[in-house]
Amino acid sequence: MINIVNKEVIKAFKYIQKGGVILYPTDTIWGIGCDATNCEAVEKIYRIKKRKIKTPMLSLVKNHNMIQSFSETPPNIINDALDGLIEPTTVIYPKGKNLCKHILSEDKSIGFRIPNNKFCLELISLMNKPLVSTSANIHKEAFPNSFTEINNHILKQVDYVVNLPRYNWSTKPSSVIKIDGFGNFCKIR
Repeated sequence: MINIVNKEVIKAFKYIQKGGVILYPTDTIWGIGCDATNCEAVEKIYRIKKRKIKTPMLSLVKNHNMIQSFSETPPNIINDALDGLIEPTTVIYPKGKNLCKHILSEDKSIGFRIPNNKFCLELISLMNKPLVSTSANIHKEAFPNSFTEINNHILKQVDYVVNLPRYNWSTKPSSVIKIDGFGNFCKIR
């Protein structure tokens, strides 16, 4: 028998395969997501959030190998960045590749995070691509602390709302670390 997480992974995957946008729980706050390689889907997220294209967005990945496939960062620097992380942390790597250009920063850097969330990890594994993860709010508005605080506009505009428990593991976004082109680390948030 397929459990509820597996059923929701399959449903979400079907929407993402067709270029859809989903609203889903993460290990931090509720997120809006799509296939990070599909520019049409990424553009839809920008419209939903009322956010300018080229404002970078992070993506969730399943492991170190996926980071290597979608960034030009050497494996030893990836390992150093992820070693010993305890809290949810987004690491911004120099020079993303094989992704929709809109989610990259002007300097071509990309933020990746490996989530501690079964649904997210199973979905990313099925996709075999990064999953865009941006907070479920209109640009410049506060991010929602719970599902009930998500703006109705967002609920109506996404293609699918993942039907899993509607509470957050956390009410704060991830910490953020940036790696420069020389492999130096800087804490942003």
